[in-house]
Amino acid sequence: MAAMTQAHVLAGEDPAAVALAAEAIRRGEAVAFPTETVYGLGANALDPLAVARVFEAKGRPRFDPLIVHLAEPGEIARYAHAADAADPRVARLVERFWPGPLTVVLRKLTLIPGIVTAGLETVALRMPDHPVALALIAAAGVPIAAPSANRFGGLSPTRAEHVVRQLGRRVGIVLDGGPCRVGVESTVVLLAGGRAALLRPGGLPTEAIEEAIGPLEVLPDGPIGELAALSPGRQAVHYAPATPLELRAPDSPVRPTPGERIGLLAANEDGRRTAESVGGPFAAVEVLSATGDPVEAAARLFEALHRLDEAGVGLIVAQPVPERGLGRAVMDRLRRAAAASGA
Repeated sequence: MAAMTQAHVLAGEDPAAVALAAEAIRRGEAVAFPTETVYGLGANALDPLAVARVFEAKGRPRFDPLIVHLAEPGEIARYAHAADAADPRVARLVERFWPGPLTVVLRKLTLIPGIVTAGLETVALRMPDHPVALALIAAAGVPIAAPSANRFGGLSPTRAEHVVRQLGRRVGIVLDGGPCRVGVESTVVLLAGGRAALLRPGGLPTEAIEEAIGPLEVLPDGPIGELAALSPGRQAVHYAPATPLELRAPDSPVRPTPGERIGLLAANEDGRRTAESVGGPFAAVEVLSATGDPVEAAARLFEALHRLDEAGVGLIVAQPVPERGLGRAVMDRLRRAAAASGA
């Protein structure tokens, strides 16, 4: 990758900034931009060399596919197999949930380069629900392939400063659209060739999808290979802070040794009080949702982990949340972060 100066952070609501970023996309460069889920690092999905620059900036393994971001639902037919694009289940999901935090995986057309799909015959498509993202895709005039704008395996960025902190000179332009509303990645559903399977829980509750199209098959995570590579974020070790993280119940005593600094990621205020009554003191505390609201917990998850990561603690103790609605996505991210720590 050619050397570049520190990333230029531009106001996403400025049309001139969006035009500048769109021009960079057309030149084959990578640009960081906001979505409702997390910030993405995007490039022209039809340009293999441009997509390779995204992998290089992230240090991302080539076996992990990217999501192709579209500006309009009608673009599905340009990039997906006709039978999949015409599947009535796809139409129902797109009508209800696009733009939004839902990615559909369909059989691809040859127009999509193999580097985008990790050599698979399927492509992940979504339409983000953020005005800056949609303006960028429309101005660029091409679909944008984008994973999260972080170093591979690290914490997903929910603010522009998170992108700069992790990628620095590896990205030239960052469009700042403020904090991400949803805060966890999109839900990914496989609908290729008549199948209906959940590949990754995320910002759209699985229950809402099943209400629209019926039960989803749940595929197990596995080692590096086709199952793990079917969707971004399916590697066992993923979404990890630099600080080791352990999952512990609120009533499981955690007492630091002399000189040890421990951070607490509490599920709710009751969990915080319980943890502090049986253990601690904690050097830093973050509460995902005072009331245990799973939507608020999902929106705050990565930002809270970023703050704990920066607090100078040697361990983060995270409390589990109920696995209903978006709580399922929160627990998916926490388990993968704990796996990265060997916990």
